[in-house]
Amino acid sequence: MSAPVSLMPRQSVPSLDVPLVGGDRFVLGDNKPENFTLVVFYRGYHCPICSRYLGELSKLKDKFTERGVSIVAVSSDTADRAQTAKQEWELANLDIGYDLNLDTAREWGLFISTSRGKTSTGVMEPDLFSEPGVFLVRPDGTLYYGAVQTMPFARPAFRDLVGALDFALANDYPARGEVVDHKQKAA
Repeated sequence: MSAPVSLMPRQSVPSLDVPLVGGDRFVLGDNKPENFTLVVFYRGYHCPICSRYLGELSKLKDKFTERGVSIVAVSSDTADRAQTAKQEWELANLDIGYDLNLDTAREWGLFISTSRGKTSTGVMEPDLFSEPGVFLVRPDGTLYYGAVQTMPFARPAFRDLVGALDFALANDYPARGEVVDHKQKAA
């Protein structure tokens, strides 16, 4: 498996096509929100921090929807584990994707971890799984915002992201971090 890549703002993101709990599919290219798609990659059912994090997102879903943002939360979990997470974590209003291929996770710049056995909740970690990532993707498939982590904690707060969206939308604020070759740009 290769090292994660860095996605570039204002450039196309990799494709994303995953099954959803409940039988549908999420295909990023077919998703046409008014302003953005919020793609939240989470570690999986084994992660108690993911439970709280996605719970916060679920409570704020209407705030994102009001701002023209569609949401999908995705992990490399199996269908059964994803279904259990959706039920036990009370995420009925969120689209939960599963079976994220780890090669696709790498294309998105996600880090991959190995199992350390059972978590504090008594759930076994999968042999391999992706670490968290949060992305805002424009309807044209380009990256607006991205945050990737090597650990399960200290993730971007969704409440802060709602406030940032208000500013960005009101001011037509461009994606930042778009410079590919800073030495050429400075010359």
